[in-house]
Amino acid sequence: MATPTTPDLTHLRDIRRDLHAHPELAFAETRTAAVVADRLRELNIEVTTGVGGTGVVGVIRGGSGGPIVGLRADMDALPITEVRDLPYRSRNDGVMHACGHDGHVAMLLGAAQLLSARDDLAGTVVLVFQPAEEGAAGAPAMLDDGLLERFGIQEIYGIHNIPGIPAGDFAIRPGTILASFDDITITITAEGGHAMAPDRTGDVVAAGAYLVTQVQTIVARRLDPLVPAVVSITAFHAGTTNNVLPTRAELLGTARCLDADSRERIENQIRRICTATADVHGVDVELDFVHRYPCTVNDPDRAERAARAAIGVAGRDHVDANCAGLLAAEDFSFYLERIPGAYGFIGNGPVTDEAGPVHNPTYDFNDEILTRGAHYLAEMARTAIAEISGASA
Repeated sequence: MATPTTPDLTHLRDIRRDLHAHPELAFAETRTAAVVADRLRELNIEVTTGVGGTGVVGVIRGGSGGPIVGLRADMDALPITEVRDLPYRSRNDGVMHACGHDGHVAMLLGAAQLLSARDDLAGTVVLVFQPAEEGAAGAPAMLDDGLLERFGIQEIYGIHNIPGIPAGDFAIRPGTILASFDDITITITAEGGHAMAPDRTGDVVAAGAYLVTQVQTIVARRLDPLVPAVVSITAFHAGTTNNVLPTRAELLGTARCLDADSRERIENQIRRICTATADVHGVDVELDFVHRYPCTVNDPDRAERAARAAIGVAGRDHVDANCAGLLAAEDFSFYLERIPGAYGFIGNGPVTDEAGPVHNPTYDFNDEILTRGAHYLAEMARTAIAEISGASA
């Protein structure tokens, strides 16, 4: 069999910049989904749209039978106003691809081109273009729509760019790579009254301030210091004037950690603090602790396989196969609760004053890593199919 010619992927930059200029929020990725579907059809890839809302699924069928491996990219943008005056700056006011999902989509489209150009694929690759990763749980929406059952996916792999790692380098680890993510809402109520007479009513402001300081001690004093975790109160709303003790205060926050036991301990400790605060301050305290995303936990064997695929693309010196976990969260975690797989990172280059980190109005995806990311995803699929086939032979 002749060695297939490697397709030219230079056009991925144009695709990425077009997506960047037209960002769309969670479950509103209609234009993005159409761009993806049209490109897959141009490659003669089987396309299903509307999966989990605005999700798009492409299927590349190789040899008869064989393993079925999924590759996933997220499509949604963030409610952030872009500040850099780029030629492809966002045209949608207040919406920006500030996390690089435009690049993730372009890389997976590049992988689709690489895989569809070969005739030696011994299995099937399912390309999952997912909506609503940014806190809106697009992965569960696709799972609830039968993604795994409809397309028979046995394993799944994904990748995210990360500023601060050299451009085109890879990082992955076995076990927990990303944190759980939970929402905290604490509501404090009391009768309220004149500021001159705090003894006649519970003080929701003082109670809230006490809560803030006590919650900050959980990670330092109630968790294993070897388990990364963070509890942050990010908003405190109370009162309207300077001479009235308000009747209500609301605190908002988030909790993240890299361990399921620590996640449970954090919730239990916050509940205890709320109960104690109500008793000490003479107020009513209600806690709403909402579990959002679980930890993203890589299967050890699949993480090792992903590292080998990355080494095959970038070389051993450019792959960290046991990187540190991050306290960011990802709804890729929901896939990994159902089937084995692995999630890793590709370096986006240094963070500078001009080019910030993800979720920052100065962020931009590095077009120089598009080709390498596409080759990694394609190699990841081929490696998984070959090794699953070998294990079952």
